[in-house]
Amino acid sequence: MKPVAVLHASQLVTLAGPNRPRVGHEMSDLAIIRDGGMLIRDGKIGIVGSSAEIKKKAIDCEIVNAIGRVVLPGFVDAHAHPVFAGNRLDDFERRAKGETYEQIAAAGGGIWSTVEKTRAANETKLFEQSKKHANWFLKCGTTTVEAKSGYGLTVEDELKILRVIRRLNEETPIEFVPTFLGAHAVPHEWRQSEYVDLVIKEMLPRVASEKLAEFCDVFCERGYFDIAQSREILAAAKKHGLKLRIHADQLTNSGAAKLASEMKATTADHLEKIDEQEIAALKAARVQPVLLPGSVYALGSKGYPRAREMIEAGLAVVIATDFNPGSSPTASMPMILSLACTQMKMSPAEAITSSTINAAYSLGRGDKVGSLEAGKLANFSIFDCQDYRELAYWFGFSQTHSVYTKGERVLDKN
Repeated sequence: MKPVAVLHASQLVTLAGPNRPRVGHEMSDLAIIRDGGMLIRDGKIGIVGSSAEIKKKAIDCEIVNAIGRVVLPGFVDAHAHPVFAGNRLDDFERRAKGETYEQIAAAGGGIWSTVEKTRAANETKLFEQSKKHANWFLKCGTTTVEAKSGYGLTVEDELKILRVIRRLNEETPIEFVPTFLGAHAVPHEWRQSEYVDLVIKEMLPRVASEKLAEFCDVFCERGYFDIAQSREILAAAKKHGLKLRIHADQLTNSGAAKLASEMKATTADHLEKIDEQEIAALKAARVQPVLLPGSVYALGSKGYPRAREMIEAGLAVVIATDFNPGSSPTASMPMILSLACTQMKMSPAEAITSSTINAAYSLGRGDKVGSLEAGKLANFSIFDCQDYRELAYWFGFSQTHSVYTKGERVLDKN
């Protein structure tokens, strides 16, 4: 592969810094190089600096002229449900008429309607729809995506989804990080306690033996899985060598954030109903909060997570799309940046940190992606704007000019 030299970025947003998630004031330091450039060899970043410096060493290189444009690390979307069949347009319309998430679920909508469609789809059909979703992520500048199962809820259908995720990894430019979410809801055909046993005794052993997931997640919420059941599932996952994530305190304060701290989970996600004590518990246990303002927006709620308090408490905050067909049908990280700034009062710099380097560490990828530093993969996006703050300021359309993974252009608006 021919070396690549990126030159004349109006802002090369490197996020260079300590080899760990960023907290407090560190989240506002983006380590921007004006008129910046990079030299890329064999898919990795070799040198980062001023364009004048890079030009001197750009011998026999492919030149990428980024003049007048922002260059960012590829977004890292640390919470997504990209593999499913169909859509939930009926739910969307019912919500517009005033029905709640719980009311729609009780009437046969919600997660269950997607489960039925996903079970009915064969692996090929599921892959083709999910490949389309992958392209949506790329168009928004995202190059790494956490991908959950959870719309199968039988042994074979959960494995089917995870195999599709593996194929997405093999056949698209995005790196998908697989998470097993068999404990997403209880199927109608099972008693709750029996289904928990199925997850622990049949699903988890198969997932682990076939090496189909890195993480295990559970929807710990009233009407889904309670604290005791969630603890049991997560403890079993840990024994199988999986790292832990938890859907926590989204609809009610169930104590799930405290469970995340107790279990030393990597992340606690959602957290719309978290309280001060739970924020302190997450900090003490070094659990990263993954905040999902897109689902609050799409559900028509006003209860956004308390991002400012979490940042001031020293938590390494992450923001993500929660891309899914029901409660957050968006793959746009720039839209999430806008919501983070306007609704959660994060600064544009904090939002960028939360969607790149902090998100990368939450997926165990902080040493490879999330910042533009020597030795890391050359995963980056170029945007048609001169200041990174424009990504959150202008919203509702794509400013993506081009996207690169491992130094290779994988998307070009031209």
